[in-house]
Amino acid sequence: MARLFRESRRDSSHSSSSNGFLPPAAAAASSSSALPSPFPDLGVPLSAADLREAAYEVLVAASRTTGGKPLTYIPQSSAAAAAPASPASSASSASSASLQRSLTSAAASKMKKALGLRSSASSKGVGSPGSGGKAAGPPRRPATVGELMRVQMRVSEPADARIRRGLLRIAASQLGRRAESMVLPLEFLQQFKASDFPDPQEYEAWRSRNLKLLEAGLLLHPLVPLNKSDGSAQRLRQIIRGAYDRPLETGKNSESMQSLRTSVMSLAGRSHDGTSDGCHWADGFPLNLHLYQMLVEACFDNDEGTVVDEIDEVMELLKKTWVILGINEMLHNLCFTWALFNHFVMSGQVDIELLCAAENQLAEVAKDAKTTKDPNYCKVLSSTLSSIMGWTEKRLLAYHETFNTSNIESMQGIVSIGVSAARVLVEDISHEYRRRRKEETDVARSRVETYIRSSLRTAFAQRMEEADSKRSSRNPTPVLSILAKDIGDLAIKEKNLYSPILKTWHPLASGVAVATLHSCYGNELKQFVAGLTELTPDTVQVLKSADKLEKDLVNIAVEDSVDSDDGGKSLIREMPPYEAENAIANLVKVWVKERVDRLKGWVDRNLKQETWNPGANRENFAPSSVEMLRVIGETLDAFFELPIPMHPALLPDLTSGLDRSLQLYVSKAKSGCGTRNSFMPQLPPLTRCEVGSKLLFKKKEKPQNLQVRVSQNGTANGNDPLGLPQLCVRLNTLQYVRGELENLEKKIKTCLRNVESAQADITDGLDIKFELCQAACQEGIQQICETTAYKVTFYDLGHVLWDTLYVGDTATNRVEVLLRELDPVLETISGMVHNKVRNRAITALMKATFDGFLLVLLAGGPLRAFTRQDSQVKNVLPLFRADSESLIERFKRMMVESNRSASKNRLPLPPTTGHWSPNEPNTVLRVLCYRSDETATKFLKKTYNLPKKI
Repeated sequence: MARLFRESRRDSSHSSSSNGFLPPAAAAASSSSALPSPFPDLGVPLSAADLREAAYEVLVAASRTTGGKPLTYIPQSSAAAAAPASPASSASSASSASLQRSLTSAAASKMKKALGLRSSASSKGVGSPGSGGKAAGPPRRPATVGELMRVQMRVSEPADARIRRGLLRIAASQLGRRAESMVLPLEFLQQFKASDFPDPQEYEAWRSRNLKLLEAGLLLHPLVPLNKSDGSAQRLRQIIRGAYDRPLETGKNSESMQSLRTSVMSLAGRSHDGTSDGCHWADGFPLNLHLYQMLVEACFDNDEGTVVDEIDEVMELLKKTWVILGINEMLHNLCFTWALFNHFVMSGQVDIELLCAAENQLAEVAKDAKTTKDPNYCKVLSSTLSSIMGWTEKRLLAYHETFNTSNIESMQGIVSIGVSAARVLVEDISHEYRRRRKEETDVARSRVETYIRSSLRTAFAQRMEEADSKRSSRNPTPVLSILAKDIGDLAIKEKNLYSPILKTWHPLASGVAVATLHSCYGNELKQFVAGLTELTPDTVQVLKSADKLEKDLVNIAVEDSVDSDDGGKSLIREMPPYEAENAIANLVKVWVKERVDRLKGWVDRNLKQETWNPGANRENFAPSSVEMLRVIGETLDAFFELPIPMHPALLPDLTSGLDRSLQLYVSKAKSGCGTRNSFMPQLPPLTRCEVGSKLLFKKKEKPQNLQVRVSQNGTANGNDPLGLPQLCVRLNTLQYVRGELENLEKKIKTCLRNVESAQADITDGLDIKFELCQAACQEGIQQICETTAYKVTFYDLGHVLWDTLYVGDTATNRVEVLLRELDPVLETISGMVHNKVRNRAITALMKATFDGFLLVLLAGGPLRAFTRQDSQVKNVLPLFRADSESLIERFKRMMVESNRSASKNRLPLPPTTGHWSPNEPNTVLRVLCYRSDETATKFLKKTYNLPKKI
């Protein structure tokens, strides 16, 4: 206030303004941030200064005395230096109106308390009204409410003196006439001439302003609508139009002035009911609102923008203008609400007290809106609240950009005002709302939800741009991973900073926010996943980040909605899962399939080149098997190095694929070797033969698929893929693969325990088996053992078995020749085959030779026509069929018959004669000795004390 007073004194000496008003320096400084007026345009070029001067004239006129004594005015700048007052001036001062009432700073403002405002520090200083500003002490305050209003409305002292002088003249000529019955612009035009102004330009501007006021109030915005055929309106329009081209001669007795008065008074005297004696020149919408808003602005300190401490006195004065301007308490509440809010905006949104006061005043407006349906009021109400709501929503629809920790305290009030304005607009003005049941629409919740979703979408877009800018060669992190981290931080900030405020109107504020973020990020993630073709570290990082973000957002939503009616189900339904783990799983499956397919292709290529060379390594197994297992190990390492959170779940896909690849290798390793039947010779046709038969029989044909003849010592040349050494290498290879399966299983379990996603007991109960390969190895080893045995017996040794054994007669061609040829084969097998399958190979060879021996005996053809004499031991064979009890009885009987001293209870040991016969005791005893039978064992132990084992 002190600064305003200094401005008034400074500007009073420079009163050459064209309209007599002080330059609005403080207002100009803040006008760029002020809101545009919500009131309709006047349609005439009246500036803010023009309206302010007219409003001040209305204020002074409404506050003048109506007594018999003249109204006087002594400017404060000269009051202190003036001589002792004359009796006349003293009498005038004694009867001064409210404009001259002294101001006191001691009493606290009741209105400020009601609005929630504190007294401003600038108004608490003590100044001397008579100091005149010449001393160097603290600047003094305006001493009266009249001076305060003059300073607040930036009226210079000369202009103020002219206005008061004019009102004195009007009062002198129209004694006792009330201000609301006068048309002030008309009266002032009649009272002043160019000589009353410092220069012609100022007079001309003043005259033009008054004519524009008449045009606005009587022609453009009259209280009572005009009839198109109204002659007074046409004459007034012609007079004003002519005055713009040629100066209007003013003065009491001029003809032009009389014509103007006639037209003006005819129009101003009209009323709705035809009974009013008032003059309606300033009470039509929206001129009255523009004028009254200028008066309301006087409630705010020009320099600081705060409500003046003398608001109670100022409001008392403003109410005196209501009768002239057609203002009632509802319009006043609306205008004052707008002014409070506008000054909060002009304060840079830092004066929270103004925001609180505007919020409190808006509550009064909301009450008024429910009690009236006046069309003019509703129109202005809608315009004003729409303007307020437009400003708040511009900030609230992107409140992350508007509010932070430094100004968050203003958010509560701004949301409250925006929501209140929306509620009045919807509930009290909207016809559509009235047609619907009110409980179907929660205006506050709906608006706040709109703010949340809009602001979060805006914030998301901004974070996305920032995430893109963060990615560089130094920071190769994928954009969506950076974005997920930023969105997670944004959700936490939303929950901690904004949601506590927004919960006042929306109980699920946090939930709505995270649901919006979930949707925004989900849209980006969906596009990302749709374009994926392979599993890369960046891909996994993005999907893991998305999965973590989703869990964080869902947790916030669940926490926020725990007390809601549906337990948050509606919010959760709004957050369809990202299924990041499924996306990872699908990509891992693609990765596994590619690796398995690559391994199968490798198996095909390398086994075609494998020679099964026994000299390839010391262990005598195929190098391709070592290489294949190395590739499998690398595949497992690569799998467990994948930064995925579900190794245990996806491992079966990989092990199954590797198992099939190993099975393929084993199958190809044994393929082409044939089976036991591949080497069985064709049997001759059945016929009757006798010794010396001359029938010609073909020799047994060899298998057609074997083209290479092996040498007599059982070893094949190096080019034979089915030579005995090569078959031994194949056998060793399968055993090597079979043995390495256990190592692979151990490796997998070790890797599982070490992966990030593993739990302590992750391998407990986990059955990791390469079952297909195990079975294939088992079957393959058995097949190759048999194949090797039958190939050796019927192919490699066929020249001995078929061409020599028992050809001609049994006496000259004995089995010893075959056994000699079999020895190097056994040495080869014993020296090359792994010890874990060596016995199986030898056993298979023995069985094959027994089969060969039987074939020679039973299907040898006419070259082997045996006689009865060739069956030398046929009479011994029945002993092997007899049970042990009958053999023991037979032995005892023969011993008693052959030895008189013998008895059944005491039998001597029979001598070995070398003549084997079923009737010879030693032969029967030997059959019992070599019988694995409990009965025979007990008999021999009891009779001869022979041990069970040697």
